[in-house]
Amino acid sequence: MIKYVIKRILLAVLTVFIICAITFFTMHAVPGGPFNREKALSESTVKALNARYGLDKSVPEQFFNYMKGILHGDFGVSLKNGRNITDIIGESFPISAKLGITAMAVALFFGVIFGSLAALMRNKLPDRIIVFLSTLMTAVPSFVLATLLLLIFCIQFHVVDVWSTNNTNYVLPVIALSAYPMAYITRLSKTSMLDALGQDYIRTAKSKGVSKVKMIFKHALRNSLIPVITYAGPQIAYIITGSMVIEKIFTVGGLGEKFISGIGNRDYTLIMATTIFLATLMVIANLICDLLYKFVDPRIKYD
Repeated sequence: MIKYVIKRILLAVLTVFIICAITFFTMHAVPGGPFNREKALSESTVKALNARYGLDKSVPEQFFNYMKGILHGDFGVSLKNGRNITDIIGESFPISAKLGITAMAVALFFGVIFGSLAALMRNKLPDRIIVFLSTLMTAVPSFVLATLLLLIFCIQFHVVDVWSTNNTNYVLPVIALSAYPMAYITRLSKTSMLDALGQDYIRTAKSKGVSKVKMIFKHALRNSLIPVITYAGPQIAYIITGSMVIEKIFTVGGLGEKFISGIGNRDYTLIMATTIFLATLMVIANLICDLLYKFVDPRIKYD
């Protein structure tokens, strides 16, 4: 297992490096620059700014210097406001993390429950209702749902404020973020539960007189969670840092909103830092998921 973990870590490092290279060179290939503004700066000013931030060098040299800085823990400063990128991520990521983890916890909890209920009551009314709602939530984009929630509960009925630091104002963004993964997890859980209920060990448990509750929660549910874990790992990382549109709609002020602002402002250092941060979270989440398989199903062997 240790050999497997080491191999996965090395592959993760290589993956992050490739993502960095693709992002960096693609970003510099787009016409324009971070100092292009509606009111054009003088040529001497632009040259001075490029020299200050090292943008006057060739792109490969810039990439080498940037990666060298990252190895020393230096993500640079924002090209728009001069703030340290680490400080920007440090103040905005906790907001995104709180929102994303809460949304994913809601999606996992209700998704597994609804999926298991639908499997146990197959072709009955609760199953039909759950399948209909999960299909609907899968088809509706999160930004459409977020806009509807904003219009109904914030503008029309004034139930909650658009946004504040009050925890009650996390409710609508959490619903908007958790709807799609909850629907997907519901469908996964139902399929996996139906497959588990048809296995030989379930028939053996039934013949031995094991109670239905124990048979479901001790045997069937545990083995049906593997596809859910496979989906949940990367989704947790994605939902934490990929909720850009939702954060923008509800003016959350998290990392996703900063990333959108960075793209609009051509803030190279901010774009690179958030991309690396997201990629690292994704590969770590995938590694943790692979390791969790062993605890869910001891029969799994690592090569």
